[in-house]
Amino acid sequence: MGIVTARDVQFRDPSTTLEKVMTTTLVTAAQGVTLAEANHILRDSKKGKLPIVDAQGCLVSLLARSDLLKNQSYPLASKNPESKQLYAAAAVGTRPSDRDRLALLVDAGLDIVVLDSSQGNSIFQIEMIEWIKKTYPRLEVVAGNVVTREQAASLIAAGADGLRVGMGSGSICITQEVMAVGRPQGTAVYAVAEFASKFGVPVIADGGIGNVGHIVKALALGAGAVMMGGLLAGTEEAPGEYFYHEGKRVKAYRGMGSLEAMEQGATAKGGGKASAIENAATSRYFSESSAVKVAQGVSGDVQDKGSVKQFLPYLYVGVQHSFQDLGVKSVAELQSGVKEGKVRFEARTASAQLEGGVHGLNSYTKRLFAS
Repeated sequence: MGIVTARDVQFRDPSTTLEKVMTTTLVTAAQGVTLAEANHILRDSKKGKLPIVDAQGCLVSLLARSDLLKNQSYPLASKNPESKQLYAAAAVGTRPSDRDRLALLVDAGLDIVVLDSSQGNSIFQIEMIEWIKKTYPRLEVVAGNVVTREQAASLIAAGADGLRVGMGSGSICITQEVMAVGRPQGTAVYAVAEFASKFGVPVIADGGIGNVGHIVKALALGAGAVMMGGLLAGTEEAPGEYFYHEGKRVKAYRGMGSLEAMEQGATAKGGGKASAIENAATSRYFSESSAVKVAQGVSGDVQDKGSVKQFLPYLYVGVQHSFQDLGVKSVAELQSGVKEGKVRFEARTASAQLEGGVHGLNSYTKRLFAS
């Protein structure tokens, strides 16, 4: 019947009826129009919105000019090919209550679920994967965390579509120190990725990513993606408030295994939200029923990195430059080069590492990128 935008209602009396402000001479497209055709109509009409209507003239969809601009500005954004919407992912645990949470998330349009556990090869996670695949067969499941082929085999057999690799390698994680359990991240990523690739299951390197070089190493070892906790924790978009510590602008950053995260429910205001944080932290480390909490993480702070809108392009371009130095054009070419022996790893002595860093200067300023 018409369309009302923000400009139509600005400076208007709130009691004004829609009939008096809506635009009724509309440019529309018929249901079944292709995306390319709809984009042409929107561009040529110079309108902000293009209603898609059925044979009866009822609205069935809406195309926006802002969608075209976003597609132009972010061409690499991961989208569902059917709906053209951005992929939506969420993390849940493996307890019975998480099945209820997952049902609500699926109803809201979830595409990918990440099962969050410090030790993924458990009966809880295996049963959760099997239940998800039976109940929501189209839902992609990322399982973990694992560090060995044997652990990966259990989760792949249960139906995992992807794996997170890493135990005790994060910047705020002390599992290896306190529990004596874990594995060096490079070895873990290589072993799990080599095994999982035989079944077409990609892996995510989770932990230990501190700079561009670490991203490239993870990709070279077989990872399809990396998780960046501390590397993104100081950005404007990350949770928390900025404060100053020893003259530097920083944000707090803590591990889910830290006592602060586990005790959040008892100390923070807003019990409901805090209890959820506490439950997530304790269930991740199987500590709900423990009277004594054993920390597997620490709390700290990380330096301000500005907005991710400037920081992520720096990481992206940095990886491109690294590939250029390696002489490869893509991730696939990098990984095939490693398998064929064209791209090689080399053990470096302490002297070699010292030589590869900044040395021989009286003083220097280290700026990683300019926005």
